[in-house]
Amino acid sequence: MGLGRGYAAQDCSLAHALETIGERWTLLVLRDCFYGVRRFKDFQAHLDIPRAVLADRLKTLTSTGALERREHSTGVYYLLTEQGMELWPAIFSLAQWGERWLSPHGSRRVFSHAECDTDLETTGRCPTCGTFPGPGELLVREGPGADRTLRDDRISAALRRGPHRLLTNPFPEPDYA
Repeated sequence: MGLGRGYAAQDCSLAHALETIGERWTLLVLRDCFYGVRRFKDFQAHLDIPRAVLADRLKTLTSTGALERREHSTGVYYLLTEQGMELWPAIFSLAQWGERWLSPHGSRRVFSHAECDTDLETTGRCPTCGTFPGPGELLVREGPGADRTLRDDRISAALRRGPHRLLTNPFPEPDYA
């Protein structure tokens, strides 16, 4: 007997959330949105995700309200909505878990509070001011465990250039809305 795709018989909000964000690739698409990725071609290049799968994930995320699809004279792009932004603590926590347990050479990415110029604790707390800054207040940079040989797409190159503010356009081109 095959596994079902939904959790309709589960009276559990986590199970229902997994119906939206629990499919393979979805959290990585969301992570890239926090990095400022907005265009289909950039998601695809950075994630090495099949076109059909990416189209399906973007459709699901827009239909459930986590992303907004916008049309611009230069093409279509995707932005996090309030609902999508609320996923930041979960994405950050999963990334920190991976850094702790699955990154033997140290953190691959380091997040810091831009205002205080201080690296966050693994809980997401800024040790200088004591706040839990939102993604728009954070910078991300490579950590000692980053492997620069794995990726050569333009998103990876932009993230390697130095601290990058989350949610901001990683490219200077005016056509990248």
